[in-house]
Amino acid sequence: MDTRLVIIPTYNEKENIEAIISAVMNLPLEYHVLVIDDGSPDGTASIVHRLMEEKYTDKLFIVERTGKQGLGTAYICGFKWAIEHKYDYIFEMDADFSHNPEDLLKLYKACAEEGADVAIGSRYVTGVNVVNWPMGRVLMSYFASKYVRFVLGVDIHDTTAGFMCYKREVLETIELDKIRFKGYAFQIEMKFTAYKCGFKIKEVPIIFINRVLGTSKMSGGIFSEALLGVVQLKMSSWTRKYPKRGC
Repeated sequence: MDTRLVIIPTYNEKENIEAIISAVMNLPLEYHVLVIDDGSPDGTASIVHRLMEEKYTDKLFIVERTGKQGLGTAYICGFKWAIEHKYDYIFEMDADFSHNPEDLLKLYKACAEEGADVAIGSRYVTGVNVVNWPMGRVLMSYFASKYVRFVLGVDIHDTTAGFMCYKREVLETIELDKIRFKGYAFQIEMKFTAYKCGFKIKEVPIIFINRVLGTSKMSGGIFSEALLGVVQLKMSSWTRKYPKRGC
């Protein structure tokens, strides 16, 4: 039977964390959840520990890290944990309900039944499906993905998406210690590396809803990293030898 792990990075998500964990646990398919908490001073980790003891003893896990170390390093930590525990399908998801937990089922189906190795919860594959974002941010995100698609030459509409499903083989093949970026560019680098390794990537349309509770962790610096990082990724790909699936 397939095993599925949802990785949720957190920093100050006490308003959302219990509700998002409950929503994932109540899905008709069984998902386990791994929270990667970067020393949240608001008590996010304490809430997770309580849920582990009271409700989800064998399904909920947490890794606590010291200080804010970046989204990319949080996911790399989670990926290595998932590989070690031999999960078949590994998901990325935000804690703030910008990603609908029910869409985990669609991402899983794309990989388990429709032949994809990587499934992307895509905001832009069928237009612009973003709710409650300021127009400036929508345009910045949309055209950033267009720019990345053009520079890297990948047929992906939502290159910066953070709602993902990976088959374990993908994460085992990608050289995780060579992933360099920590912010938005991390998401781009992971997709591009999977593409260069020969894995099949499928975009699944979703509706992205801006958070209602808590504070966004986005910044202009994250977008800058993405724009500059794309050029670095393209240039390094000219000489880098990427591992291939099954090798």
